[in-house]
Amino acid sequence: MSLEANNATAPRSNFATIMIFLIPSLIGVFLFMTPINHGGEFTIPIAILAKLLKGLLAEHITLIVTAVIVSMSVVSLAASALKPKFLKEGSFIRHLLVVSPIWLVARTLGAIFVLMTYLKVGAFSIGDTTVEIHSDAVGGLVLHELMPILFSVFILAGLLLPLLLNFGLLELVGTLLTKVMRPLFGVPGRSAVNCVASWLGDGSVGILMTAKQYEEKHYTQREAAIIGTTFSAVSITFCLVVIGQVKLAHLFAPFYLTVCMAGIAAALIVPRLPPLRFKKDVYIDGEEVKGNPEALPEGKTLLKHSLDVALDKARHAQTIKETMLDGLKNAVDMVFAVLPVVMAIGTIALVIAEYTPVFQWLGTPFIPLFELMQIPEAEKAAQTVVVGFADMFIPSILAAQNINSELTRFVVAAMSVTQLIYMSEVGALLLGSKIPVNIFELFMIFVLRTLVTLPVIALMGHWLVG
Repeated sequence: MSLEANNATAPRSNFATIMIFLIPSLIGVFLFMTPINHGGEFTIPIAILAKLLKGLLAEHITLIVTAVIVSMSVVSLAASALKPKFLKEGSFIRHLLVVSPIWLVARTLGAIFVLMTYLKVGAFSIGDTTVEIHSDAVGGLVLHELMPILFSVFILAGLLLPLLLNFGLLELVGTLLTKVMRPLFGVPGRSAVNCVASWLGDGSVGILMTAKQYEEKHYTQREAAIIGTTFSAVSITFCLVVIGQVKLAHLFAPFYLTVCMAGIAAALIVPRLPPLRFKKDVYIDGEEVKGNPEALPEGKTLLKHSLDVALDKARHAQTIKETMLDGLKNAVDMVFAVLPVVMAIGTIALVIAEYTPVFQWLGTPFIPLFELMQIPEAEKAAQTVVVGFADMFIPSILAAQNINSELTRFVVAAMSVTQLIYMSEVGALLLGSKIPVNIFELFMIFVLRTLVTLPVIALMGHWLVG
């Protein structure tokens, strides 16, 4: 079936439009949002496909990632310095290669770090400490553990995201949920799809969806910043990994209930505080919002209007060829533009966490808070608070190694999941996208989420774990 725009008066127009809406949307829902039992655990088809791709490329994937990051840095340096005439203004290739100085530095650092890690060479000193970038706790963690997953997810999500974005599903769900999402969280109803895709699949998928829709002017600067830092929730699968790491897998049900409660509290409160509160309600190009784009037309029910909006999107959908090209551009943009930034920022964050006491110092003010909430081993727990900004998994590793109290391990694990923003993946993805947040704002949001969610987690922990 062609996905060409249909003439509303032509025969079969309504039927064709409905099929154009239904078929891609249902495939997208199945791939990104339908939990299935695979190998004894629930996951989504896109995650299974990503694992299969990762497995197929297992012997070569780190070399591929290294080549991608290094080549992107070299070509970006050349393009930024020479600005060749064949890179036309506004073209996709120019957008990919010619970047601002800060992102050029990030890509260059990413190339240096990935080469040092892949070749297992190079070290430098911080005081009396020798830092090895290629160690398993730093560059090795990013290159060998994180990058293969991101590479596989980016390719498949990039190619297949148009099924969710381009054929009316977001318009249908977004319009239906406007009266829930807007008053409670201050964001459009369509953001609920981002949240569900993250919750069932992977937080990176939610961020990629948000960035894409922000670039297409479906979200304002404020909305994109809120959705990217609030609704790109941690997947169920990763929650299982975290609670298993702290040896409390038998408490998964109360753990996930706690994560949901704390996440809702953060979503209600944090967007109403600076810095998210002060983000502008303008689109990516600076254009102001005109009227209420989600207003219900007079004489229409919510359901009727939702269907009309969805079918109108389907009526003007791209052809199959255009959709495939759009997906290919998405995948190339994610792999070549984002991976170098993740390598750079993730490695730097892990160096700070592994070789300096910075995160321990930053965690010290939280000791009285843990003591006030009667959490055992408060000092050890406080040391895990800020280290989660580097990588979400590190607090659980530290808790499993150093903390005896079951309650405290439960609290640390739940806290690490609900803090949400960690630089080895989510933070780096946000910074690598066009979503309007910087690293200082991300750290502020991280601290605010910690302060909001920790009392909820402690209360739930005392009640459910004892």
